[in-house]
Amino acid sequence: MTLKPGLYGFAHLSPGDRIRTTGRPITAAMIDDFAELSGDRYAIHMDDAAAQARGFAARVAHGLLILSLIDGLKNTAPARIDALASLGWTWDFTAPVHVGDMITATFQVAEKRTTSSGKRGIVILDVSVTNQSGDVVQSGQNRLIFDL
Repeated sequence: MTLKPGLYGFAHLSPGDRIRTTGRPITAAMIDDFAELSGDRYAIHMDDAAAQARGFAARVAHGLLILSLIDGLKNTAPARIDALASLGWTWDFTAPVHVGDMITATFQVAEKRTTSSGKRGIVILDVSVTNQSGDVVQSGQNRLIFDL
C-alpha cells in the first residue's frame, strides 16, 4: 500500500507499505559541489570527454551523491518515516546518472521487528531509485531504528 502524506512511526508501518519520493533533477553544479566537498574529482565525474573515453555518454554523478540525495528525498517526502536514526545502507550502483537526469525513489517496508530489549524497533526498507525513463540506477536496503 502506498502511504498517504503524514508522519509514520514504527507502530504505523507494515511490510509492503511504500513511499514514493518526488523527483530531483541532477545538475552539473551538484556534481561540482559534491566533488569540492568530498575531494572526489575522479575524471568521469568532472569531464564529459573523460567519461566518454570510459564508455559513458557524458560525465557521471557520484554514486554517493545520488545516495545522499535519496536520503534527503526520503526525509522530505509527503509520507515520512519518523525513525530515530539510520543503521546503515546495503547499496548497489546499477546504472550511471548523468546531468539532466531526474531521479525518484521508492521505499518499501520489507521487514519490521522489535529489538531483544523490546524498547526499540527495526525496519528494513527495500529501495529502488529510477531515472526519468524508469531505469533503475541504484537500489538496496536501508535499516532504520525507532524508539517505541
